[in-house]
Amino acid sequence: MLAKRMPKWQNEMNNFKGIKSTFIIEGNIIDDYPWYPQDDNPEAPPEFCPLNRVIANIFNSGTTEGFYNIQFCDPLFGFSDPLNFNNAAEMVRLFDEKVEETLKEVQAINSKGRAENHSGAKMVRNSEIIRTSMTQRAASGGETQPQKSIVNVINFASRFLSAPDSMSADETTFFLNLLYASNNAIRGNKYKNTLVLVVNKVNDIPAWFFLDNPNVRMISIPNPDRAVRIAYIDKYFNMFKENVTPETEKAHRKFIDLTEGMKTAELGELRRLKDTLDIPTDEIADVVAIYKYGIKDKLWEQIRNTLFSINIEERIERRVKGQSEATKKIVQVVKRAVVGLSGLQHSSGTKPRGILFLAGPTGTGKTEIVKTLTELLFGDERALLRFDMSEYTAEHADQKLFGAPPGYVGYDNGGQLTNAVKSNPFSILLFDEIEKAHPNIMDKFLQILEDGRMTDGQGNTVYFTETLIFFTSNVGISKEEHDPITGKVIGRTCIVSPGEPYEDIKSKVEDAMSVYFKPEIINRIGRNIVVFNYTSESVSKQIVDMQITRINDNLRKESKINVVFEGSASEYLYGLCLDDEPRKHGGRGIGNVIEERYLNLLAEFVYDNDCREGDTITVKSENNELFFGKE
Repeated sequence: MLAKRMPKWQNEMNNFKGIKSTFIIEGNIIDDYPWYPQDDNPEAPPEFCPLNRVIANIFNSGTTEGFYNIQFCDPLFGFSDPLNFNNAAEMVRLFDEKVEETLKEVQAINSKGRAENHSGAKMVRNSEIIRTSMTQRAASGGETQPQKSIVNVINFASRFLSAPDSMSADETTFFLNLLYASNNAIRGNKYKNTLVLVVNKVNDIPAWFFLDNPNVRMISIPNPDRAVRIAYIDKYFNMFKENVTPETEKAHRKFIDLTEGMKTAELGELRRLKDTLDIPTDEIADVVAIYKYGIKDKLWEQIRNTLFSINIEERIERRVKGQSEATKKIVQVVKRAVVGLSGLQHSSGTKPRGILFLAGPTGTGKTEIVKTLTELLFGDERALLRFDMSEYTAEHADQKLFGAPPGYVGYDNGGQLTNAVKSNPFSILLFDEIEKAHPNIMDKFLQILEDGRMTDGQGNTVYFTETLIFFTSNVGISKEEHDPITGKVIGRTCIVSPGEPYEDIKSKVEDAMSVYFKPEIINRIGRNIVVFNYTSESVSKQIVDMQITRINDNLRKESKINVVFEGSASEYLYGLCLDDEPRKHGGRGIGNVIEERYLNLLAEFVYDNDCREGDTITVKSENNELFFGKE
């Protein structure tokens, strides 16, 4: 019964105790963990206790007398007795030749709870004691002779060294002693002596210590899963047991979902925060919002009230022409995000508000549609958090987004993305041309897309639950051509082109994306891939008219100069912009033509003819050429 109720990592450690001589524990190492009483009552709630206590319980479970003596060591205190076993000094007496000196240090630590700086000499000496206790019988006999096997628990083991790839002589000696202890552990009685190293991440200690070492078992502690959170909440959140109503039961279920990814220590802080703020139990979701973002989650409700009287599709089509299929799909996801129904089919309620992958030809309005939505939702398109992924092509570019790990350049600055979301938890994120980013970055996005959170380089959890995330990509539109001899890129060949049926373009783009991006990414995006079409001839004409009107209106507003545009001039520009080459580049290609063949000529005419406020300029076309006149 005990094994069935144990969390997986505890069960794994319990199965391999006495078999493996060394465990390396990483992950969620600073928390409280469930320990289920060893009785026949399957309904008995667990006790929640720190890691040292759980380790001791695992090694001594199944007997009233226990199998092991346990001693603890860390970089600050050296040998200590955090669980009051009263055996730390006894272990030193048995295995240290310099008994008196080291024993006084241990006794001082046990009585005062502090120690002097752990110098290199002391660090090496303590590793020698550990090595001896693991590999030799005690030097003294009689009543002090240990009758049990020994477990050495090394807390904060990675803090015994400055960096695993540049260790000092003392640091190397320390881990060599531990390696010797791991490889030569004896049996104190019928159970093998054991070494337990507790680290934040396994790569914080030298790789030569654990690689290809059959004596080592890696144990990774995850954040509490749903079952553990329920057990903790049911045990300590008494407010859900008092005055039970349909509202409090609903709040209880939502609270469990909203705390996805949180540690039990954070759940305890939520309980104290609720009591401090005196928030009613049926509004406990507000406590989670305050804990995560510093404010109550009301912004999306305000956005919903603002958008209720707005035709979103119509507003988008004012700025983005000819993409009705894409616009309809995007608006569906935005409406779902605004009313808070995203991710309801998932067990977790912590996914981002919405995720959309906009694919298709360049210049067709992918970025423009995101800007339009940002203006509609937040009142200003400058509220968009935009990241040009062509700036993140290097191998370690993920550190720019998520923050460098401790000890690396830029650690104090945090990550550009995580800093932005911490400052603006309610936001729209745009990752432009995501295919240009290094693959490491896409791997990082997996956690954001699934769990709505990311831990930055400084160890802070950043929540993406209230963000609306857009990716854009040109994958599937063209492919690189390589020199057959050198392998260098010599150009690009179009896979799709203007005039193809939209369904054919959509199919080709989706097939290309499924090859280019990992299945995990595609699965998390699901059916939220929106393929944009090339601009048709009629739409291209609308874009020409829109850009010409924008130029003329801006000239009238800024310089009080009117422009009269004759139909012949429009037809001339239509002809230029309807060629295949401009249309391949969509609105951007048309804009380039308008700039070169109209705006530059207009500016030259205004300058050469000293056009001033109140003047009128006429524009017409003759013999495939634009002519300007001043009235």
